[in-house]
Amino acid sequence: MLVVIRGAGDIATGIALRLFRARIQVVMTDLECPTAIRRTVCFSQAISDGETAVEGVTAKRAETPAQVLALLEQRIVPVLADPEGHCISTLKPDGVVDAILAKENLGTRITDARVVIGVGPGFTVGEDCHAVVETMRGHYLGRVFYTGSAQPNTGIPGLIGGFAGERVLRAPADGVFHPLRRIGDQVKEGETAATVDGQPMVCTLTGILRGILPEGTPVYKGMKAGDIDPRCKLEHCCCASDKALAVGGGVLEALLALGGQSK
Repeated sequence: MLVVIRGAGDIATGIALRLFRARIQVVMTDLECPTAIRRTVCFSQAISDGETAVEGVTAKRAETPAQVLALLEQRIVPVLADPEGHCISTLKPDGVVDAILAKENLGTRITDARVVIGVGPGFTVGEDCHAVVETMRGHYLGRVFYTGSAQPNTGIPGLIGGFAGERVLRAPADGVFHPLRRIGDQVKEGETAATVDGQPMVCTLTGILRGILPEGTPVYKGMKAGDIDPRCKLEHCCCASDKALAVGGGVLEALLALGGQSK
């Protein structure tokens, strides 16, 4: 089975890990300049760096369908700078997974593949996909819906270590992002983690900086730009989260259930 995953951030990467380990061939797409903050666990880094690895699985940037096929033969995850998903019509995958997490559908169609799965809110089964996987932390995280939609976006991050919205660092202004700290650094509430055109992005709690945008990223005021983990475990910066793997398990279930039914 060949599956194209739209998006290559941390949740999409958790999905890719689940599918890859189940011997499903995975191709990923993302922006030319990715904006994922948990960069140590995002296959989108392959677009910026040419190659990256998460939990022992290697991903490399691909430019053409021929390169995609060559990398798949080597058991490497190809990642394309293709936010519109133009590669889908060429590769003709068995499945398409929209894991952009834009809270709305940015162009995925139910006709894109034999099995089309929407991840999170913004999709409706029967209209633009065959199944939806829940992304909201809580009782339904990772559950597959074969009718209807996921829970609406609340705009409030899920609880980790007793903290929710405080975990997220946001750009203080429009401009160019300049990080002062690195992923894995211990930070304290009140410290400056980055600046945007001289304005400080201040840490909202004490913990480990689990994610931060790279130098030179264009940002807008309020844009998600960093993530603090209050549990202070450095190893969490280097592996997929419980949420990413739970969502990945739901996607794997839907692909196998619906793929088997439609043969």
